[in-house]
Amino acid sequence: MTKEPKFYHPLPEVIQNATVQEYDKTYQKSISNPEAFWGEQAGNLDWYKKWDQVFDGGDKPFFKWYTGAKTNIIHNAIDRHLKTANRNKLAFMWEGEPGDKRQFSYHDLDNEVSKFANVLKSMGVKQGEIVTIYMPQIPELVFAMLACAKIGAVHSVVYGGFSSEALAGRIQDANSRFLITADGGYRRGKKTDLKSISNAAMLESPSIEACVTVKRTGDDVHMQEGRDFWYHDLVCLPISRGQCETVEMDSEDTLFLLYTSGSTGKPKALVHTHGGYGVYVSTTLRMVFDIKPQDRFWCAADPGWITGHSYIVYGPLILGATVMLYEGAPNFPFPNRWWDMIERYKINILYTSPTAIRGLMRFGENWPKKHDLSSLRLLGSVGEPINPEAWKWYFEHIGQGRCPIMDTWWQTETGGFVITPLPITPLKPGSASKPFFGNEVGVVDEEGNDSKPNEEGSLVIKTPSPGMARTILGDPERYIQTYWKKYEKQGWYHVGDSARKDDDGYYWIIGRSDDVIKVSGYRLGTAEVESALVSHPSVSEAATIALPHEVKGNAIHAYVILRANEKPSEELEVHLKDHVGKVMGPIAKPETLTFVDGLPKTRSGKIMRRVLKARALGQDEGDLSTLED
Repeated sequence: MTKEPKFYHPLPEVIQNATVQEYDKTYQKSISNPEAFWGEQAGNLDWYKKWDQVFDGGDKPFFKWYTGAKTNIIHNAIDRHLKTANRNKLAFMWEGEPGDKRQFSYHDLDNEVSKFANVLKSMGVKQGEIVTIYMPQIPELVFAMLACAKIGAVHSVVYGGFSSEALAGRIQDANSRFLITADGGYRRGKKTDLKSISNAAMLESPSIEACVTVKRTGDDVHMQEGRDFWYHDLVCLPISRGQCETVEMDSEDTLFLLYTSGSTGKPKALVHTHGGYGVYVSTTLRMVFDIKPQDRFWCAADPGWITGHSYIVYGPLILGATVMLYEGAPNFPFPNRWWDMIERYKINILYTSPTAIRGLMRFGENWPKKHDLSSLRLLGSVGEPINPEAWKWYFEHIGQGRCPIMDTWWQTETGGFVITPLPITPLKPGSASKPFFGNEVGVVDEEGNDSKPNEEGSLVIKTPSPGMARTILGDPERYIQTYWKKYEKQGWYHVGDSARKDDDGYYWIIGRSDDVIKVSGYRLGTAEVESALVSHPSVSEAATIALPHEVKGNAIHAYVILRANEKPSEELEVHLKDHVGKVMGPIAKPETLTFVDGLPKTRSGKIMRRVLKARALGQDEGDLSTLED
């Protein structure tokens, strides 16, 4: 039996072509003088006015970057390319699930974004106000994001799989006057009726004044006079014509909000800025995925999540890359859809989630074998730790042993990669490797002492970086409490993930240490799922936990206490699962639901989910001294 290698070493040609040739020295320099490092990286971008100061750490933890600088992310993502040969280069290649195709050069992209921006301005969208976007994976989603940024408005993209209640909650929190949506989209051969969901959300959201709808499926939808407008009608009007000037913004002005689930309460709207975020996502993408001018880069995420914001839209466009965007499921109509597209579009870099890899792995290696995947030179993984078995399948059958896997760990809060290999890094299947430049990280105990090698502890980030979210919209105190309070004395950012560091200094992410469940790489708060269950008239109380799932990584398991006079039944179980799907969206539906008479709680009334998890997995329940009963 062949012994498993300790490291998978990249091929000499991969190392030779890599943007970064030396990790250790560069990393030490970036940590000993982060301002010099981030100042140098910012020099790769164009600015209307350079910064007075790279980093302002005066108001901890509300750090500022590139203070005094004037910019707009669109200035770097579109405008500067129009003055070079890039203007005629492909910016986006898009394929819809039914097979329709569209392509846009940087010049075309500028035209589309200008038209949309002119429309938004003429409708009264003001600089600094928040526009909510709820769309499928179509080019107009990208145009909408970029158009908002161009005129200095703030976009808040809500994932197109969320329910009307989830959408309404986010609209209300952002106090949006404008919603951009579509009649629907395609997923696994079915149409999703996004306009009906949007209509229901708008009924609950009195702040909404206007809704722009893109026609995608062509189905009949309800359009309310005076409120609803078709995108195709608006972009034909004289108001849309002519070049729209990009608004000069302060480096620290808000670019977008993105909601992420927390362990308690409603989802948090994290605030990201034009300057620091633009520098961070372009630097990480350039160095980790080694983007070359001729590359075709496919990040197979949804633009509605941070991965899509950073590595479909902003990062690649700043670098002048050619980006693939696909609307549908990876296995529709057959399990070779992705492999066929890689062959047809000659994709060089594929960046996807362990869930997608495990899902495609189930169909075996004969499907990828039917296709020429020789154009691929790098692979990537994101969203959750990748199990070694899936890593090896991806490496051997998709990368054909040639393509290193950039297994990236990061969060919505960090804006971009924090722990990641580079193309030159010797790899260990399942490890995110080492910190990216400018990021000092650690694995520590509750008091902040370093954990021993291979011992589990809390992951912390010890240094701020330009890509970090600046605050939580309207709730700076929650930002402090959630991320900075636990290690306040040391001034560290508390990640909320447990991890270990091995003898070689490689980091292994174990999973969430708070009450957040990651399903298929998407973060869902236990509080949200439990609230959805308790909103049903039959339910008195609920608790949810994550248990391992061979495809999704984790699946939601729910424990439910019924109200008096309600009786458990299979029919009620199905009904409650569907109810969660209706309230939160299909992604949040529990895999299993168990009716119970009581839940393990502390004397202060907090549900001990770790006890439920240990019982479900047949593990030691640990210290039960704080248990009420």
